Amino acid sequence: MGFIEVFGHQPATDASAPGRVNLLGEHTDYNQGFVLPTPLSYNTRVEASAMDGIIEAYAENFSQRKVRGLQNAKQGDWLDYPAGCVWVLRQAGYQVPGARMHLKSSVPIGVGLSSSAALEVATLRALRRLFGLDFDDVTLARLAQRAEVEYVGVRCGIMDQMVASLGQPGHALFLDTRDLSYRLVTLPRGYAILVVDSGIPRRLAESGYNTRRTECEEACKLLGVKALRDVPLQSMRAVNGLPEPLNRRARHVVTENARVLEGVEALEQGNVKRFGELMLASHQSLKEDYRVSLPEVDQLVEICIKHGAVGARITGAGFGGAIVALVPEGEKELFCQGVTKDYPAAKFF
Repeated sequence: MGFIEVFGHQPATDASAPGRVNLLGEHTDYNQGFVLPTPLSYNTRVEASAMDGIIEAYAENFSQRKVRGLQNAKQGDWLDYPAGCVWVLRQAGYQVPGARMHLKSSVPIGVGLSSSAALEVATLRALRRLFGLDFDDVTLARLAQRAEVEYVGVRCGIMDQMVASLGQPGHALFLDTRDLSYRLVTLPRGYAILVVDSGIPRRLAESGYNTRRTECEEACKLLGVKALRDVPLQSMRAVNGLPEPLNRRARHVVTENARVLEGVEALEQGNVKRFGELMLASHQSLKEDYRVSLPEVDQLVEICIKHGAVGARITGAGFGGAIVALVPEGEKELFCQGVTKDYPAAKFF
C-alpha cells in the first residue's frame, strides 16, 4: 500500500538513498583507516509528513504499520532505524516534533549491502527537507551513524552512511574514515560490479564483528597507537610479534589500508588487472588473518575467478553473506551462467 492508502493524505516530501558494496577496505573503517565503497542501483525511499509527539511508519516490505512515542527506547524492530533518526536529530538540537513515514526498499536485506544505512540516510534526507533543517551531507552521515550506534545499538563505522550520503553512480568513494576527507574515483568503463550472494546466512556476523573490534583495540594498546591506522607497513615485525590472534587481526588491517591506497592508484591509472589482484589479496587476508570467511564463500570466490571475474572478494562483515566481483561487461551473462552451474545457490545483484 502507498502513503495515501495507509495514511489518507499526500506525503509532504520524499527522499531516497542507495545500498552499497565495498570494493576494498574491509574492517578498516572502525580502525580509522581507508575504504573504497560504491553505491548500488538498489534504493530505499522514504515519504514523510509532519506529526506531533509520535513517530508513525509503514514498511511496505513487511506490510507493517508501527507507532512509537518520541521518548521511547529501541524495541528491536525495523522502526528502530527511522525512530533513531528522529531521536538523534532531537538530541542534536534540531526541531523535529514527530513524523509520519512510508518506507519502501529494493535494497536486499541481510546480504551485507547496508540496507540499514540506506534507510537511515533516506530518513534523514526526508526529515531535512520536511523541517527545513540546515546541515550538509557529511553531517547527515554522522547523524545516521550516531542513530545506529547510540539508539539502535550497533557499533558500526561510518563508511556505509558516508557512501549512502555522498556516493555517485559509476564512482567509488575513496574515504579516509579518520577525518572524513573523500574524493570520487571513476570506476573502469567496460566492467560491471556484481554482488553475488552465497546463500549462506551471515552466522555470528554481529557477535563476530564486535569481537574483531575488541581484538583490534587490544592490539592498539600493545602497539602503543591510537588506531591501527597509525601502524605503517614498515612496522610489520612489531605486528607479527603480537600474541595470537591479535597479530593476524592487526596484520589484516595494516595491509588492507595499503591495498586501498594502491587500489585507488590502480583505478586512476586504468590498471584493472592490478585492482583485481588487490581484491583477491583482500579476500585472502580476510580469510586467513581476519577469519571472517567461510568455506562456501571461499569456493564462490574461486568459481567467480574461474568464470571470468578480474577480481572477487567477500564483502561486508563476513561470516557468510555476499561477495563482490569485477566482471567484463560483455561477459556478464556467460559469467552468471557459469557461476550458477557451479554454485546453484548463487543470487546476483
